[in-house]
Amino acid sequence: MAMAMAMAGLEVGRGQLKARPIGIGHAAPAAVITNKDMEKIVETTDEWISTRTGIEKRHVLGGGEGLRDLAIRAGKAAIANAGVKPEEIDLVIVATSSPDDMFGDAPAVAQAIGITSAFAFDLTAACSGFLFATVTASQFLNNGGHKKALVIGADALSRWVDWEDRNVCVLFGDGAGAMVGPEHTITQGSYTSIGMVGKEIYKFATREVPKVLEEALENAGMKTEDVDWLLLHQANIRIMEVVAQRLGIPMEKVLHNLEEYGNTSAASIPLALAEAIASGKVKKGDVIACAGFGAGLSWGATVMRWG
Repeated sequence: MAMAMAMAGLEVGRGQLKARPIGIGHAAPAAVITNKDMEKIVETTDEWISTRTGIEKRHVLGGGEGLRDLAIRAGKAAIANAGVKPEEIDLVIVATSSPDDMFGDAPAVAQAIGITSAFAFDLTAACSGFLFATVTASQFLNNGGHKKALVIGADALSRWVDWEDRNVCVLFGDGAGAMVGPEHTITQGSYTSIGMVGKEIYKFATREVPKVLEEALENAGMKTEDVDWLLLHQANIRIMEVVAQRLGIPMEKVLHNLEEYGNTSAASIPLALAEAIASGKVKKGDVIACAGFGAGLSWGATVMRWG
């Protein structure tokens, strides 16, 4: 599956680090693979997938379409939504584990968007990538060397999936997302299929994610009662339910769209946020506690106020 998303506006508060997006956008391919379609690919059922993961369908990159295309669309949408000009951006970070170009997509993405003078590089941290990139961009801005940053989370995990492994292929897809805080290509022709020990990931996530979220809230001078929305990496609905329960946050305050897109790695958090903002669910001034976790193992959390 595939998607793209973008958030615009990273504001640094005096005395402490604050990521404050002011604009957001997203994009997804038209092609969709439903759970019923998956029944024709591997030995599985719609009921088995949906009850164990919460996933109902996944969007897929079409022929000739690359991950970079989604990142560009997302970045342009975020910049337009934020009301800034591409040439105002002087930092671009692309969080990805599966770039179109093995040497990095950020420079080409920046050029295609119309960003004329920026420090551009890729960052790899699997499903935690977008949060890690957001914090990295905040630190660049906090140091005063840059004014506006475009942070993009993008992954094309369908390239890595073994489509005969029913425990994995139903979960993953491709996607991209971006946040604005202020060509010759060498591509990889093939990948080694990814795998996952689901039970161990579940235990790890439900144990560590509540802890890191509580730490992030404490650093922000907040408590769980101050949180309007909880936004977790879109891996599994059961993980979300347990984390929310351990934090004392009702599921009504948990943002999720994995039923539509599945696990899109570094893109999952910004994509879910983009749709929640577009629908009017998340409003200006809302406090959002975000946490990502992924391969490595890696995990992290941040607290932001929308707008």
